[in-house]
Amino acid sequence: MKGNQRIRILVVDDHPAVRKGLVATLEPESDFEVVGAAASAHEAVELQRQLRPDITLMDLALEGATSGVDAIQQIRKEAPGAKIIVFSALRGDEDIYRALHSGAVTYLSKGTPDEELVHTIREVHAGGRPIPPDVARKLADRLTQTTLSPREVEVLKHVAEGLRNKEIAAVLHISEETVQGHMKNILAKLGVNDRTRAAIVAAQRGIIHLN
Repeated sequence: MKGNQRIRILVVDDHPAVRKGLVATLEPESDFEVVGAAASAHEAVELQRQLRPDITLMDLALEGATSGVDAIQQIRKEAPGAKIIVFSALRGDEDIYRALHSGAVTYLSKGTPDEELVHTIREVHAGGRPIPPDVARKLADRLTQTTLSPREVEVLKHVAEGLRNKEIAAVLHISEETVQGHMKNILAKLGVNDRTRAAIVAAQRGIIHLN
């Protein structure tokens, strides 16, 4: 690194303890400087705009209606060169795909050892795109899967909430027969035999998120 220039890092996580932990992990590194910490997607976009960090560590499961993926998309729209590393407890193949497709450089789980996190930040700052083996496997799996349509995802979210076909039809202003057709497609695409299993598999993969 030239002179005393340090890698400027923005931390984004809605849990205060996680933010403090990340700062405590990163600040002791002589070539790192944590320039800000955000608790929401809105804060992340604002601080990215103000601070222009070299690296942003982004959680996906943020409080409120706006997710980490939304923040990534907004940041990359305003700053196409922004380097964003996802650091999240979400590990579904759909979560990984959405984050990388939105412009994140790489994806780390919150179980990642501190040394690997530090190494990844340096590698991304240097222009690398390191993808952990488990993330690469899940991404490859996702690319071979038949994707659900936006409407099918909507139906599945309501299934996970416990709604019956008739109730889903009323909420979405479609016929009960149409809901039944969507359910048939959902079961086939997810390779399951019943609606409960469909909701479980979808949640595991990150297609839907349960509260």
